[in-house]
Amino acid sequence: MKESLKIAGAFVGVIVGAGFASGRELLLMFVGFGVWGLVGAVVSAALFTFLGMALAGMGSRLHATSHKDVVYALCGRFLGSFVDLMITFFMFAVTVVMLAGGGALLEQQFGIPAIAGSVIVTLIVVAVVCLDVHKVIGMIGAATPFLILAAVGVALYGVATRDQSFDDLNQLASQQASGASHWLLGALLYVSYNIVAGVPILAIMGGAAKSEKQAVLGGILGGAILGLLMLVMSLGLLSRLDTVADLPMPMLSIATEASPVLGLIMAVIIFCMILNTAVGTLYSFCARLLPAGTRTFRMGSVAAGVVAFIGSLVGFISLVGQVYPLFGYLGFLLIGAVVIGWFRTRRLVTA
Repeated sequence: MKESLKIAGAFVGVIVGAGFASGRELLLMFVGFGVWGLVGAVVSAALFTFLGMALAGMGSRLHATSHKDVVYALCGRFLGSFVDLMITFFMFAVTVVMLAGGGALLEQQFGIPAIAGSVIVTLIVVAVVCLDVHKVIGMIGAATPFLILAAVGVALYGVATRDQSFDDLNQLASQQASGASHWLLGALLYVSYNIVAGVPILAIMGGAAKSEKQAVLGGILGGAILGLLMLVMSLGLLSRLDTVADLPMPMLSIATEASPVLGLIMAVIIFCMILNTAVGTLYSFCARLLPAGTRTFRMGSVAAGVVAFIGSLVGFISLVGQVYPLFGYLGFLLIGAVVIGWFRTRRLVTA
């Protein structure tokens, strides 16, 4: 169980930072569709659980040391090359978004200019990426339990203190910009781009697990935790949509309203999750292109960090609205390959 919880924690840690922590992503893909968006959250929860199970299990069977092992086994040589390239550069794109998100958080909570905040985040992330991989993986899951507890508490506070009926909130939601044309497409896109970020950690930690059973259980637990968190947070954000619709960090706003101390705690936790996700994605990007632990790797990490910082100047809200839906559509290739590959291996096992 300890091994499974470790896998689940790392999986949730990467995904929460990339797609949950700020709440902005949930507004885009779920809350903008009102009550139907909550149905979409349930669909996404089921998909996260299945994909976590399938990818961690395949990583274990292949004894994977990189996402490349799993991708090529699922997609074949030709399509695998494209998906491998897509995952690699999505890691970089998520890093850019996280650097912008860190700057937006420091500006909203502490009044630090967003560009200065992004510089701070960039320096921390690049420094940590140059550490040993085991330290990096350990950091990814460290703040996750605290974020889950805080996010659930803040979301429930949002539900309890809503000022409008759900009919009125539904009407308000229909006026918001969404990341997709339909609630089901939004749910699928959300899983799609997030699982692209989750493949490297699931493959590596599944490959390092002592047994396939441990790996599969870790994937299931991680997916289930993500699903529950996504549903509760979306409900909380929908309940307070009238006050948080235009904010870059809506969850942080609700927490600060509940208590300035809670807002400060929430800001620190979200900041840690943003750092951890940026560390994990930048490390994965650089390790795919350069031999980890070498001087070349460290120099490459610095160069990639500088380029990512320049990209972050576009702004957090703009990046979330542009980067995530794009890679969500591309990620449908990966989800299709995982589903087909999982059923194919099941048939081989039963035969």
